[in-house]
Amino acid sequence: MPQLSPTEITATALKALHMLDLTSLNLSDTEATIAALVAASDTPFGAPAALCIYPHLIPAAKAALASAGRSLPIATVTNFPSGDARPDQAARETAEALALGADEVDVVLPYRALLAGDVQRARELLVQCRAVSQGRCLKVILESGELREPKLIRQASEIAIEAGADFIKTSTGKVPVNATLEAAAIMLETIRDAGRVVGFKAAGGVGSVQDAADYLALADRFMGAAWATPATFRFGASSLLATLLTALGQHTVVQPSTY
Repeated sequence: MPQLSPTEITATALKALHMLDLTSLNLSDTEATIAALVAASDTPFGAPAALCIYPHLIPAAKAALASAGRSLPIATVTNFPSGDARPDQAARETAEALALGADEVDVVLPYRALLAGDVQRARELLVQCRAVSQGRCLKVILESGELREPKLIRQASEIAIEAGADFIKTSTGKVPVNATLEAAAIMLETIRDAGRVVGFKAAGGVGSVQDAADYLALADRFMGAAWATPATFRFGASSLLATLLTALGQHTVVQPSTY
């Protein structure tokens, strides 16, 4: 994509900020980490789309938001990051996360099972998670960098959509290859062909305004210029926030842990 003009940088940064799932998914995260994440989400340009944290820290996030007199959707992760839980275990974990107050759940598709040809396990896990999700937003993480082959990324996308996913998401951010434009193109093409509204989330490795612009341009190409909104398009990142704020002229930001 051609280099962005100053006006395009500002417009892209503002758009991406409102599509950001501001994320901290480190085993070292504490209530203090989450309080810092909540503070970082209160920007002069508005709030991100959601906070994405581990389930056990949802009460801390809710408390920090309440203390600040704010509200913000809380996303969490299940069957994460390995994707290896049994379907009933993943469904139980999802139900427990929702009981803790999650508004959105990012569940890992059992990609290793799919790689081994066990389509039924992948499908059943997502069907069970959808059944317990109580109508709340369910994002399915494909781990596209591990699936690698276009036909497998397409198959995983189709399985997730058929099981009722509200979003399909590239990656956990915990493997060597995370979001790529190549995988995103396959996923967006599958969404376009799905016949219903399904969102897309790029996660892991999206670190610059140019990166955000490239993914948004891809969405425009497959879905049309008006399609990408926080209801249909997300970035999963933490370090991206500081970059976006700098592009918008805000040079001081509480820096959450990287993702």
